[in-house]
Amino acid sequence: MANDDLGRTLRRLRRLASLTQEELAERSAVSVDVIKQLEQRRKHSARLPTLHALANGLGVELTTLLGDPPAVTAAGENDGPRFVAVRRAIMPALWGPDPQRPGPDFSLDQLREQIADGWTQYHAAEFGAVMKALPDLLLDARTATAADNDDGRRAGFAALGKALQLAGHVAVRMGKTDLALISLERAVDAAGRSSDPLLRPMIVNSVAWTYQRQGRLGDALSSALHAADVIKDNGLMGTADGLKVWGALTMSAATSAARSNDYERAAALMEHAEKEAARVARLPQGSDSRMVSVFSPSSVRIERVRLAVQYGHPAEALTLAKGMRLSKDTPPSWRTWLLLDVARAHTDLGDAAGAVKTLESLRRVAPTWMQHHTLAVAIVRDLWALPNRPAGLSSLAEFLGVGD
Repeated sequence: MANDDLGRTLRRLRRLASLTQEELAERSAVSVDVIKQLEQRRKHSARLPTLHALANGLGVELTTLLGDPPAVTAAGENDGPRFVAVRRAIMPALWGPDPQRPGPDFSLDQLREQIADGWTQYHAAEFGAVMKALPDLLLDARTATAADNDDGRRAGFAALGKALQLAGHVAVRMGKTDLALISLERAVDAAGRSSDPLLRPMIVNSVAWTYQRQGRLGDALSSALHAADVIKDNGLMGTADGLKVWGALTMSAATSAARSNDYERAAALMEHAEKEAARVARLPQGSDSRMVSVFSPSSVRIERVRLAVQYGHPAEALTLAKGMRLSKDTPPSWRTWLLLDVARAHTDLGDAAGAVKTLESLRRVAPTWMQHHTLAVAIVRDLWALPNRPAGLSSLAEFLGVGD
């Protein structure tokens, strides 16, 4: 759907809902002039808060309005045998056999390492490799939950929770948010049967992110804030791992607030997060950062750039991004978001050449991630509509399936 125009999609969905432009404007609290500009293709994209509001007014998910990203086709290829196997692993057949006890060759440490590798592959956008590994990871994790002793079973449920969380993230990237929530809800249940007090709030953060993708911003905000309060109230912010989980939840809440046009609340949450992020390096570290939420001064700065773009302050976003030195533990996925937001800021300021240069950098370092973001398509669409297209744009448009 990368080549579908936002204005045509908006008009089609509005008519399917039997709404006039004025009625949609009233339902979404978006001006009728903006709706007319989009439908008449005088405006090719809008800020995320506006898009969320329009999706809510239409009663659809945000991805329905924006279309799937280029790497997720509408023809069903992402439901091939590999993804079907993931779906079956997330939802085993009813009344199937109970998990068998771990055999003498089973290694829980090895399973944890394999799950951590899966998260590394996910952050590198190696989704094919993750989907190939997930069915066996989930099977082995369920086997671990049948251990002979309580400690082994609780450790097995912790592994199962992280594997199901990973499956939920992959499902979101494949455009299957309902399946993602099924996986994440089962992950929350597994976390509750483990002995890790941070696992459940970590998974709740993934749930909040999925709610954002579905346009359920109020649910996303309340879920993230509640889980962050649980961490704080239980005194779990005294370690780096605990602080990272709290910080990721707080930033998630800020994003939901910003997309709901509550910028004052978003700014207050980010200010609190930025102060706390400075403590991460001074606290006792956990055993494997790959298995914990992303939160550091670098991730806070990346999120501030994103929120500045969403606020409609592109110059501030570029100032925040200029000369930024990212920490070594910043995943490729976060670097991708930063480059996309910088490209968006250049576009909003009328610097088409700067936007293309940034997108070309992204294509070199993370081409797969670029194809999994509808924001990249939106930026290229805006640039394509210019009377004087900048050099290099045609290649990017062809890569993303955008053009005449």
